[in-house]
Amino acid sequence: MIALVPADAGTDAMGPLPDGVELAVLGTGVPAKAEFCVLGPPDGDRFAEILPELTALKVVQTLSAGIDRVPELPAGVTLCNAGGVHDGPVAEWIIGVILAMNKDLPHYLERQRAGEWDTAGNTAFSGAAGAADLAEQHVLIVGHGSIGRALHDRLAPFGTKVTGIARHPRDGVLGPDDLPRLLPGADVIVLLAPLTAETKGMVDAAFLAAMRPGALLVNAARGALVQTPALLGALRAGRVRAALDATDPEPLPPGHPLFSAPGALITPHVAGSSEHWRDRAYRMVGDQLRRYAAGEPLANVRRHGY
Repeated sequence: MIALVPADAGTDAMGPLPDGVELAVLGTGVPAKAEFCVLGPPDGDRFAEILPELTALKVVQTLSAGIDRVPELPAGVTLCNAGGVHDGPVAEWIIGVILAMNKDLPHYLERQRAGEWDTAGNTAFSGAAGAADLAEQHVLIVGHGSIGRALHDRLAPFGTKVTGIARHPRDGVLGPDDLPRLLPGADVIVLLAPLTAETKGMVDAAFLAAMRPGALLVNAARGALVQTPALLGALRAGRVRAALDATDPEPLPPGHPLFSAPGALITPHVAGSSEHWRDRAYRMVGDQLRRYAAGEPLANVRRHGY
């Protein structure tokens, strides 16, 4: 059985593979008999080009949690994402930016670079917006999958009130229909939803207007969940603040108005970055290959739109 993997695949982390499993590099020829394909973040375009030639393909395994960049697959091909691989780093990034915005650290960094000891801007004891404590806040997680659960668990020790929203409600997690009534009471709204036809542009002017004044919007998912002109308007009006690891467009071109928008903290889609992510990802790939070779159910099976 041939498995296509990225050129920089961490084969050592995969562990021992079953007899008969042969690894081939994606992009160096097209083994038409390949049954299993591993897609790294940059591989989508190349994969789309060769997909018609992969007539024996049975499994596509992404190294990312999102699957929106995977082209539509033929019937009978199973799609799996990297659920669990990026949960911890992304959850930590989210907590980091919430704390940074709560304590107004971007402001103090600017003052440090200007060589100013700014006590006039100190809101720590004034009760002004920007000096919030997580223990007193309500965080709304929109997209309560594996990353949402990891974030929920990490917020618990802070004493934060957390509410989860998921496409399919379950015990302790509400559904999309509950979102409108929850928006006005949330101090922080975290976007972790997948990008689908239903969620694209969900954060529009009405969504932003329904948020509590001064609330923080955190996007660690996909930039297209948010309508950028609407967000720019709300930021410039001082209605909301934002911490964005994903933007629309992405990457942001030089001089884009989001860079200079008041109340915005932006990182270049690095929330999942970790020195250990590659080992975790390829341990998962090795596990998946062993399951597939043994005829066992695969983990993290997804379908487009979810």
